[in-house]
Amino acid sequence: MRIAFSKPTLPEKGAVILLASEDKSAPKLTALGRSLDKSVGGSVARALAASRFKGRKGQSLIILAPGRKDISRVVVVGLGKAGEVTDLIAERAGGVAYAELGKSDDSRAVVLVEAPRHCKLGASDLAAHFALGARLRSYRFDKYRTKEKKEDKPKLVRIDVQVAEPAPARRLFAGLDAVADGVFHTRELVSEPANVLYPQTLAQEARKLSRLDVRVEVLDENKMKALGFGALLGVGQGSAHPPRLVVMRWNGGPRRGKGAQPVAFVGKGVTFDSGGISIKPSRGMEDMKWDMGGAGVVIGLMRALAGRSARVNVVGIVGLVENMPSATAQRPGDIVKSYSGQTIEVLNTDAEGRLVLADALWYCQKRFKPKFMVDLATLTGAIIVTLGAHHAGLFSNDDELAARLTDAGLAVGEKLWRLPLDAAYDKMIDSKAADVQNISSGGGAGSITAAQFLQRFVNKVPWAHLDIAGVTWSTKGSDTAAPGGTGFGVRLLDRLVADHYESR
Repeated sequence: MRIAFSKPTLPEKGAVILLASEDKSAPKLTALGRSLDKSVGGSVARALAASRFKGRKGQSLIILAPGRKDISRVVVVGLGKAGEVTDLIAERAGGVAYAELGKSDDSRAVVLVEAPRHCKLGASDLAAHFALGARLRSYRFDKYRTKEKKEDKPKLVRIDVQVAEPAPARRLFAGLDAVADGVFHTRELVSEPANVLYPQTLAQEARKLSRLDVRVEVLDENKMKALGFGALLGVGQGSAHPPRLVVMRWNGGPRRGKGAQPVAFVGKGVTFDSGGISIKPSRGMEDMKWDMGGAGVVIGLMRALAGRSARVNVVGIVGLVENMPSATAQRPGDIVKSYSGQTIEVLNTDAEGRLVLADALWYCQKRFKPKFMVDLATLTGAIIVTLGAHHAGLFSNDDELAARLTDAGLAVGEKLWRLPLDAAYDKMIDSKAADVQNISSGGGAGSITAAQFLQRFVNKVPWAHLDIAGVTWSTKGSDTAAPGGTGFGVRLLDRLVADHYESR
């Protein structure tokens, strides 16, 4: 979908979007909205008075054929109380507007943007974030639908955002649009079926980032064997598709001195997780195509940072495997030697993501010596039991990094909840046969003991682990995302980098 910015003119045809704020439980149009209403004989005001629309955030009202045959419909979207309007509320309004117009036959729409009185968000910011919300909501994964009915496909291909000062809105949106590209890339990857996306093909997808000047290096099975990646390779040994480790580097910061040290993001990329010999129940196993969600976020993040030319040095590493049962598969009770030299007793082959991350994290810190590491993984079902689909789990050995991640998540609407790390939980993964076992002996605290396992492969590098199992895929969708892959994490980590780690 194309989004353009221009100065306000009263629309002559097509669909029109108006923004309204809530004022003493009644909706209040902006001056631009009132001008449009006057041009259509007051039909907008009459429709508002006859409806239950109050201008609350997320509300919408569709007015068909509003007094002029050349204007097909007016969509009025609520912002809530003017003094409480934020970036996120503006994005939500854009998503709601797109969702309403996506059901219509209109191919183009005009939105008249003016900051309501007492609004702390400037009109240009309001316009840019409205546009971002509309673009985020426009994504749909439909590449395999060969017989979809024409009437079911959205026809909206362009939104003209009209605002008094379009130039600053256009500049702000350019950066936001690059981040949206990263979100879409992640959504695309997690939506692909496992017969299409497996370690080799996902590595090829990462290679495409070289078009944006991201340096991409792929370690194959032989290279990892030579390095001693026993934990990662053990997970993939039952599959016909050999594992890969992908290293991506964006060098947008200084080459020397302050700011040259990279920040690092590491993703779990299990392209399909059957559970291995500890096989999962068949019901719902098809969802395990998106068990590479952490890797998808890292790839999408690298695209976003490169796309907006972020002034920072970044390393992105993804460990890619397929976890399958076969005659060559890893068995419960096997002991493997990780890249760190620590031995791991594999009590459950379905606790495989932590094995992949163990080697990837150690490799990242040893080779690149980053300022910090953040790993992302659809790691445990236990985090869904704990937090549902509303927060991702956050574990960290560094309070400052944890606070910055939490704040970044709140700023973009991707919420985190910090859970504890503690020596008592760490004892639960001590093994009698090896240095560590991959699940706890006593049960319980599944997400915490998984994080404790990862911490053993971190040393003293500032580190955070995000368990995104409950937020990577949504069956219901949201105002800015259709049901399916969410891209959760791309905007959060981009905001973290932008707020704290880019050179000024």
